Amino acid sequence: MVEPAVTARDEILARLRTALADDPPAVPVPRGYRRVDDRSDLVAVLVDRLEDYRAAVHHGIDALPGLLATVDRLAVPADVPPEWLAGYAGQVCRDAPPLSPAELDATDAVLTGCAVAIADTGTIVLDAGPAQGRRALTLVPDRHICVVRADQVVGLLPEALTRLDARSPLTWISGPSATSDIELDRVEGVHGPRRLEVVLVGSGA
Repeated sequence: MVEPAVTARDEILARLRTALADDPPAVPVPRGYRRVDDRSDLVAVLVDRLEDYRAAVHHGIDALPGLLATVDRLAVPADVPPEWLAGYAGQVCRDAPPLSPAELDATDAVLTGCAVAIADTGTIVLDAGPAQGRRALTLVPDRHICVVRADQVVGLLPEALTRLDARSPLTWISGPSATSDIELDRVEGVHGPRRLEVVLVGSGA
């Protein structure tokens, strides 16, 4: 009986099996991500990054009435907190039932909350949770007003990931929507809101 020819692949796999048998792989050690333990300046770092991205930053829930005074038609998630709309005299377009793309495009702005904000990168993350609504709600209107609580601010990306469910429809926002061509001419509002305004509320904001 003719023995089958040993191929180069067989030889390589045999050597690997021998090497692994002599020196079994070590048990993987969980990666120790860098963390920010000093939270005293997280909000200040977030503000710096947001402003660098050309986002407007406002402090305190009392800033909302002044911002909304310039909005005639305001899109909001179905569960928007009533206090956010206190004193607003314009038309509230609740996303329940879901507004059509044309209806969203006809609004002047959208008002939402967020899931988490990352100071190190100046990124705000929405996960369709409370006071956030669906993704289209924040991608179609030309102006996004986002309320961020101080306790939602984390230092680094790994810290944010521990607060998020990867199965949720995540929207990552780092400043107004913008892109540049090969000559680095910046154009804003191509893939989302042209204007991002962040309202920081809570301790330290």
